Amino acid sequence: MSFIECKNLSHIYNQGQSNEHIAVENVNLKIEAGEFVAILGTNGSGKSTLAKHFNGLLLPSSGRCLVNGMDTTEEDKMWDIRRQIGMVFQNPDNQIIAAIVEDDVGFGPENIGMEPHEIRRNVTSALRMVDMEEYRNFSPHHLSGGQKQRVAIAGALAMNSKCLVLDEPTAMLDPRGRHEVIDTVNMLNKEKGITIIYITHFMEEAALADRILVMDRGHMIAAGTPREIFQDIGAMKKRGLAVPMAAELAYRLKQKGVKITESVINTKDLVKVLCPSN
Repeated sequence: MSFIECKNLSHIYNQGQSNEHIAVENVNLKIEAGEFVAILGTNGSGKSTLAKHFNGLLLPSSGRCLVNGMDTTEEDKMWDIRRQIGMVFQNPDNQIIAAIVEDDVGFGPENIGMEPHEIRRNVTSALRMVDMEEYRNFSPHHLSGGQKQRVAIAGALAMNSKCLVLDEPTAMLDPRGRHEVIDTVNMLNKEKGITIIYITHFMEEAALADRILVMDRGHMIAAGTPREIFQDIGAMKKRGLAVPMAAELAYRLKQKGVKITESVINTKDLVKVLCPSN
């Protein structure tokens, strides 16, 4: 059984009204426990709408979304689903509600009725996992953007989440903040086994995933490893999507006649094909 499975999932905003809009249509997918999956697509492609089904923020207009075998439309399963899947959004300031970091991280566990001693233990563990324990008594509003996102991630981890859904978590951050967040996410996946679903416009971040799903006008149009997805640069450009800088450079060099036979998705690959003796 897959950790997350969508079966012919569709979502229609304003269904039955004159401004009805089909945001996601007949999507089928499976995400296994422990996977790092990136979702790509232009604005309006349906990627965020799809992601909001994974913890029941949205419910299917038709089809099904199953989380660890639980159907998101079953009301009595909703809290169990949301305990397993934490959401982290684009703007960290919209997710912070407490005046002290440790209180913010403990807000979710407290609201689901976790025992006080368990909350304290989970808050400490979550802050340690995202390397923010020394800031537990700080005001979140005095932190950098990257630190705020790590606090938001800690809030999800404190609820014992098995999966994190991150919707463009680095979009509003500077390069240092982006680096902090993606390093944290990568560590949680590789060292802690947490399932990651990562929506991004930064192709270098997507290249770190085990698998990439590509959305276009509500449909899932491609799925594969980063090497499989990014090797078809022409198709990516037609969809209005970029590729990692190293892949773009290799593509242009090949157009100029440079012989490059191996796939390139990062700087290490590019150095290897251009300077094979190094």
